[in-house]
Amino acid sequence: MSSPDPRHDDLIFGTLDVHATDEETLVALHAYGDAWSTAFLEGRLDEEKRKRWLAHSREDDVTFRFASPRTTVAGASRPVATFSSWDQEINVGGPSLLPLRMITDVTVAPTHRRRGLLTKLMSEDLAEAAAAGVPVAALTVSEGSIYGRFGFGPATRYRSVEVDVRPGRFRLRHDATAEPGSLQMVEPKDAYPLTREVYAAHLARTRGEVARPAFYEQVYNGSFNWESGGPDRVLTTVLHLDADGRPDGYCHYRVKEGDSHDQHRIDVHDLVALTPTAYLRLWQFLADVDLISVVRARVLHDDPLDHAVVDPRTVTTKQVVDMLWVRILDLPVALEARPWREDGTVVLEVEDSLGHTAGRWRVTTEKGQARVERTEDSPGVSLSAETVATLYLGDRLVPTLAAAGRITGPDMETFAAMADHAGPAPYCRTGF
Repeated sequence: MSSPDPRHDDLIFGTLDVHATDEETLVALHAYGDAWSTAFLEGRLDEEKRKRWLAHSREDDVTFRFASPRTTVAGASRPVATFSSWDQEINVGGPSLLPLRMITDVTVAPTHRRRGLLTKLMSEDLAEAAAAGVPVAALTVSEGSIYGRFGFGPATRYRSVEVDVRPGRFRLRHDATAEPGSLQMVEPKDAYPLTREVYAAHLARTRGEVARPAFYEQVYNGSFNWESGGPDRVLTTVLHLDADGRPDGYCHYRVKEGDSHDQHRIDVHDLVALTPTAYLRLWQFLADVDLISVVRARVLHDDPLDHAVVDPRTVTTKQVVDMLWVRILDLPVALEARPWREDGTVVLEVEDSLGHTAGRWRVTTEKGQARVERTEDSPGVSLSAETVATLYLGDRLVPTLAAAGRITGPDMETFAAMADHAGPAPYCRTGF
C-alpha cells in the first residue's frame, strides 16, 4: 500500500484503496478525508459527510495519493499531503470525447511546505495517466500561481453576473414564451434523471465541458447539502420542455432571503439549455419569480443574454474567473482531437519540465484536421507546455500570448491562422 521515499526519510508515500473495507484502511481513509477537508477550511468530516464522500469516491474509482509522517508524538498519523484523481472525459471540440485525468483535493500541510511533496505526487500521477494512454489532465484551482510549473494552463473562463430583475427592468428583445415549449417545476429528486440526460447532450456539444463526478447526483437531486449537512430543502428545479414534451433545458437554483424586501435574490447553481429558446425562457422564468430583485449566475464570456435583453445594463459583470485548467500529456493525440481552422504546417518546440510533451513537433492541418509527428527540423514556434495548455481549447489566442512574450518564432502568424478561431468558445460549468 505504501513505500518509503529516500528523499523524505521521515515520510511515507502511498495510495489508498478507496474500495477497501478493512478497519486499518478505513481509519486511513477517514484521516485522508479529514486532511483535505481541513485544508480547504471545512473542518473534519462528520459521519454523514464521510459516508457520502466515500460513496461517490468509490463510484468514480478515485485514487488517493498521500504523504504521511512515519511517527507522531500523539494520536494516529494524518496525511500531510493529499492528491485525488480519477478518469473521465472532456469535450475538446472534436467529433468525440477525449479521456481525461481529473485531479482534486490537492493539499500540503503548512508544516511540510517547500519540500517537494506536491511535485512528487503530481509527477507520479501524471506519469501514471500518460502510461495509461490518457492524453489530457485537468483541475480547478484555488490559487493561480501553483500549477503552471507542472504544465497546466487556464483553458476556460466564466463570468459572474448579477441580473436586475426588478419590475420593469428585465425585458427580452424576443418573446421566448411565444415559441413552442413549456416550463415545469419538478422536485429535484424526480427531475434528476431528466437533467442528467440534458447534461449528457450538453456535454456532447460543448467544447471545454467535462463529464461530471458522481457527487453531482447527491447535490442536484436535493438529497444532501454539503453546507447544511442534511437534505437540501431550498434547491429548486425547473425544466424546459420542447414542443414534443421532451426536456431540453433546466435550471437548479436557490432563493436567498435578504434583510429587506428589495434584497431577495436567486443564486443559479446550474442552468443548461440545448436551444436558444430554452435558454431565454429559463431566464424569463427566473426574472418572473415573485419578490426577487437580483439573479446571480455564471455565464459565458460572451453570453447571448447580454444581447437578448433590451437594456444591456441589466446584466452586470461582477467578476471574470478562470475555470478549467488543462495539461497535455500526449501532444499528438490531444492536438489531433481538437479542431483547426486554416490549412498549414508549423514546427513547434515545446519546453516541458516533466517531459511529456517536450521536443519538436510538426503540426500539419488540412480541412480542420491535424497530423502531429516528431521532427528534428528547426522550430517555427517555441512555447512552453503551460502555454500549449492555455491555447488548447481556444479560449486564448496566439497573438495575445505572443505579445505577452510566451510564444516566439518566425511562424507565429501561420500558427495563429491554423489554431485560432477554429471552433466555438469553450465553456466549463463543472467544478471538481
